[in-house]
Amino acid sequence: MPAHLTTRPEYSLLIDKYDTWMFDCDGVLWHGDRLIEGAVEVLKILRKRGKRILFVTNNASKSRKSYKAKFDLLGVEASVEEIYGSAYASAVYISSVMKLPKDKKVYVIGMAGIEEELREEGVSFIGGTDPADCTLEPFSLSSFSLDPDVQAVLCGLDLSVNYTKLSKAFQYLTRNPGCQFLVTNEDSTFPSADGLLPGAGAISAPLRFALEKDPISIGKPAKTMLDCIQAKVKFDPERTIMVGDRLNTDILFGQAGGLATLLVLTGITSKQDITGPNASPIVPDYVTQSIGDLRVVGGQ
Repeated sequence: MPAHLTTRPEYSLLIDKYDTWMFDCDGVLWHGDRLIEGAVEVLKILRKRGKRILFVTNNASKSRKSYKAKFDLLGVEASVEEIYGSAYASAVYISSVMKLPKDKKVYVIGMAGIEEELREEGVSFIGGTDPADCTLEPFSLSSFSLDPDVQAVLCGLDLSVNYTKLSKAFQYLTRNPGCQFLVTNEDSTFPSADGLLPGAGAISAPLRFALEKDPISIGKPAKTMLDCIQAKVKFDPERTIMVGDRLNTDILFGQAGGLATLLVLTGITSKQDITGPNASPIVPDYVTQSIGDLRVVGGQ
């Protein structure tokens, strides 16, 4: 059973116990463009106490630089080096793990954030936000020219997903030998300011069904994301805690990496998901209603 935190001594002990705090963003610090009450204050308390803060998000619609602009807009202190998104992790995976040759390309189903991170890593790509691919015109194989240099398809959240993109990706994955099927993350939904919407996992689902094949997932809960962070930041897993709102990504990610986990109930997961006869088998170490609850410790 997780420890349900409610009192000032409990929150004080929690803060004292961990030196590095990893935060999911959507559903933990904010909903869309609305901050969760007390989130900024809690981050300030943690920084004042010398804690290392890292932001670990599966949101691949923005690059780290673009995400930094959102932090600034909402008044949340953060540096680019503290932000780890699945778009960045995917670009690092392709350049450093796959070691994609410079003359090869990635076909992208996704948004500008993925393109920016691929560009930063020196990875060539096609598709994505290209107007030729962002069309509702019928797709025709007779007018499609297969690019033999495409060696990976990377799929993330794409608000302009269409049949043309799915068809081109399918062609590369079935006709280009060795072409890798990658996804930034497999989140089934994501929390917008006004409610749940289909997530990146829902975007890649048609390809998985058509191919009868599972992709390599880069973001949480995959260890690839943690490897990306550990390559840049040194921390003791036993003194690190992952704070998230989603059991099957945030909490599983923390557990897979040997981190402590704190579940907040301001996003995807509800109290019913962790209690009762149908409770999830994924059990966090700690639970609190909101990250803002930690304000009770004050700035001591």
